[in-house]
Amino acid sequence: MTLDKDLSSIQEMRDAVKKAKKAQQEFMQFSQWKIDSIVKAIAASAYNQSKELARMAVEETGMGVVEHKLIKNQVGSRDVYESIKDEKTIGIIHEDTENKVTEIAYPYGVIAAIIPTTNPTSTAMFKTIAALKSGNAIVVSPHPRAKKCTVETLKICMEAALEEGAPEGLIGWISEPSMEATNQLMTHPDVNLILSTGGGGLVKAAYSSGKPAYGVGPGNVPVYIEKSADIEKSVKMVVDSKTFDNGTICATEQAIVVDKAIQEQVKKELEKNGSYFCNPEEKKKMEQIISIGPGKVNPDIVGKSALKIAELAGINVPDDTRLLIAEEDQVDKHIPFSLEKLAPVFALYTAENSNEAKERCLELLNLGGRGHSFSIHTKDDHLVREFGKAMPVSRVLVNTLSSIGAVGATTALAPSLTLGCGAYGGNISSDNITARHLYNVKRIAYGLKEADIPQPGESKSEAVSSKQVEHLMKEAVEKSGAASEEIDKVKIEELVRQVLKEYQNQ
Repeated sequence: MTLDKDLSSIQEMRDAVKKAKKAQQEFMQFSQWKIDSIVKAIAASAYNQSKELARMAVEETGMGVVEHKLIKNQVGSRDVYESIKDEKTIGIIHEDTENKVTEIAYPYGVIAAIIPTTNPTSTAMFKTIAALKSGNAIVVSPHPRAKKCTVETLKICMEAALEEGAPEGLIGWISEPSMEATNQLMTHPDVNLILSTGGGGLVKAAYSSGKPAYGVGPGNVPVYIEKSADIEKSVKMVVDSKTFDNGTICATEQAIVVDKAIQEQVKKELEKNGSYFCNPEEKKKMEQIISIGPGKVNPDIVGKSALKIAELAGINVPDDTRLLIAEEDQVDKHIPFSLEKLAPVFALYTAENSNEAKERCLELLNLGGRGHSFSIHTKDDHLVREFGKAMPVSRVLVNTLSSIGAVGATTALAPSLTLGCGAYGGNISSDNITARHLYNVKRIAYGLKEADIPQPGESKSEAVSSKQVEHLMKEAVEKSGAASEEIDKVKIEELVRQVLKEYQNQ
């Protein structure tokens, strides 16, 4: 009997989870050294195939830039591995001999991983490496529009793992993903943790599954170019960041907020770096192509080049245009340029001063980017701290490319393709998610302190009086000058207790 597509997808998922559970039971018995050797082989193999996988991703999804996806693949393989290779993730990971506490790591088990269409190969590498480093198995649900390149990435990882002695089925996937199969994967009784990167619906489903889950939120990232900034350098970084892989990283800048005092200089530098400013008529055309409804971005522009988007909008722009910009003065779900646009399209806001800039940035984040990231270019460290405290985000990127700085490429943040948004964004973690988030820790703790536990019915005052009795008896004996053998200590204790009791009842 031939199963229909949904049933076939569900069955494939169930088979993958079954194999993964069995493989993980064997894998978790491996030594730290053995697991590390497998993870190293996976990272090396994925890194070596980074260029081909980048090409496959662009061809299949129609999104992004091969050279930029290559960099993301390198971050997702080599950089992630380098950041976690020396971590202890199996067995005893820490011993505090002074306080007599021993920490023992143990894996979650089978991790369900949801992969987005915007970063289909780099995210698959990253999640596989991080999951296995922590002793887990992984079952992946690719995005339907990126299934070929994602599955190919997983096959490369699995082959490398098998060559190093990993059990069969440790890395699994759904080759023909469906929404029903993905939802059932997240609620499968043998899945122990969900690692979800994707649209808001999928992330909410992950958190509603009843399983522990790491999800991420949208990143409507404002970038503030303050008047003390190195304008030439800052603008180049902003343009390079916004156009990186055609804007497909959630940490990419979405709107520029600039001090009025330097607005004209910033605009000139933007134009010098390949930006095209839309006139009022062109802005209206762009608004129609950016949004398909209040708060909804047109998926047809995601990851597309500025030239392609201009063509879709019916706008003629120079052939060297890298970025489309419109000046804006409003923030709302009905204002397309103020939304998160995973594409080389920018809104430019002008602020009278830093206080007004702060309010504008807060508006943009509250519209759809709470918890994610904020970018600032300035030479004023005091201002950095002021904005850092005020912004409801998990990452503040200073004088760098927000898109790749947030994932750890140009900063000392942990290399990761899953960026937590914390309580601001309704996430369990505000960290860049990595291997240390994918295992549990049990603790062996020895008793160090004596406890004086009152007996039932004994009041607090009576418990304290025992110490008072001892002290008063000692004092009475010393003052009496009598030899210890001449003293009836029991009688004295009874008298002291009686006196204290009468005193406490007064």
